Amino acid sequence: MTAPHAPCTIAVLGLGRMGEAIAARLTAQGRDVVGWTRSGRASGTVEVAPDPGTAVAEADLVLLSLFDGPACLQVLGDIRDSLRTDTVVLNTSTVAPAEAAEFARRLGRSYVHAPLIGSVPAVAGGTLRILAAAEQDTLDGVRPVLESLGTVRRVDDAATAAALKLVANSSLAGALLALRDSLRQGDALGLPRTQVLNVLELGQLGGLVARKRPFLTGERAPHPADFTIGALAKDMALLADDSATPLRSADALAGPAADPASDVAVAAVPTVEGDVEGAVLDPLRSYVRGHATGDPGHFRDAFLPTAHIEGVRDGAFVSWSLDEYCALFRGRPAADEATRTRSIDAVEVHGSVATATMTLRHGADRFTDVFLLVDAEDGWRIANKAYHRHAGRSSGHR
Repeated sequence: MTAPHAPCTIAVLGLGRMGEAIAARLTAQGRDVVGWTRSGRASGTVEVAPDPGTAVAEADLVLLSLFDGPACLQVLGDIRDSLRTDTVVLNTSTVAPAEAAEFARRLGRSYVHAPLIGSVPAVAGGTLRILAAAEQDTLDGVRPVLESLGTVRRVDDAATAAALKLVANSSLAGALLALRDSLRQGDALGLPRTQVLNVLELGQLGGLVARKRPFLTGERAPHPADFTIGALAKDMALLADDSATPLRSADALAGPAADPASDVAVAAVPTVEGDVEGAVLDPLRSYVRGHATGDPGHFRDAFLPTAHIEGVRDGAFVSWSLDEYCALFRGRPAADEATRTRSIDAVEVHGSVATATMTLRHGADRFTDVFLLVDAEDGWRIANKAYHRHAGRSSGHR
């Protein structure tokens, strides 16, 4: 593998969507490729070995395209005694930074960690972005293979390459969330889905909309999922664990009924399964009516009897029971009610619990209310509320 066009036998371990596409592209370029997959599924593209040891026995390069770190660890253990001393292991799998560092430590100069940015179409077109970490001579040896798949960007070490891949996938999750919010807003305004997508395609989400339009419109997809909800959820869980930073993960975005094998674009399509989100809004609307009318009965409809309302009032922390909170209202609207506004900013449903935020503008004061809701025996109710007052003229309604 020292010359750009030297003969090279490549074992591709893992023939899922990406592995199959990689094996097909390398084979189409005249390379000698043998594959193996844990599922035992036969490939129509390359010769499939009966076990990983057989697949790697004569390989100059072993390319891993596996689902996660534990799968990589298992397969590396299975092939350890079958690898030639001069064989290079090229790992394109998305794993945790600590896992990537451990693989590099175990295999030393024979290891290249090279996570891929892009999915199946990018493999077929040779337009992947590849984050490669390895010793310089090892990277030079595999560069012709990598460059046949896309553009190589060298990274200092395996852990950094793995971390950067997770961050890149986090941006995809964020784009899906933004797209879902935009589609939900379009639905709320009564706009045709196609019209909304046409406009979104002109803006910052344009590339995502263009690539994923069939999934977003519910049309029959022209091909299977390129990147699944389950895979993105796994990557976001790794990032949350390693960064100790809370994330709106793909599985939470998609909801509990989402098929993990669906394309990630399906997660961006708003759903109203059993009108769950509509039901969550009911107690929030009762809460708004309580403020609009001053009638505490609406708050009793909105909250559980055990609820507490907490925040800082006049410089001191307060924690009111529902009865204490209702006692603040006198059964009539505020004198300036005509100028007051309230808006529900966000609702996130997680099975039988949900969170919501609301902005209230009461005269010169603005409040941010944060709610925890539960699906109780008699429907959705607010379990607790915390608030923050953005200082204005008065101490507010709390």
